Amino acid sequence: MTKADVIDAVAVEAELSRRQAGEIVDFILNEIKTALQKGDRVALNPFGSFVVRARQAREGRNPKTGAKITIAARRVPAFVAGSSLKEAVGGTGARKKKPSRKSHGL
Repeated sequence: MTKADVIDAVAVEAELSRRQAGEIVDFILNEIKTALQKGDRVALNPFGSFVVRARQAREGRNPKTGAKITIAARRVPAFVAGSSLKEAVGGTGARKKKPSRKSHGL
């Protein structure tokens, strides 16, 4: 599914022009981006959340030369799926819990 597909679906469902739906989708995406730039978490319950994660500096290698390089620390966006999305995709329901020690008589 592409952004154009999302715009078309919004236009049909909300009975809007394709242009109006495109402006709404762009506005929502821009608001998510702005919040993440500030370091905020964007929760779309129960669908999931957009978060910012910090990556530490690390050592890597230049694939052409094999020389060691330092990869700088940075912040990266991430998406954490909510329970309803996990269930919809996986179809198995909630995660199985490990049996407690009490249930085994230990």
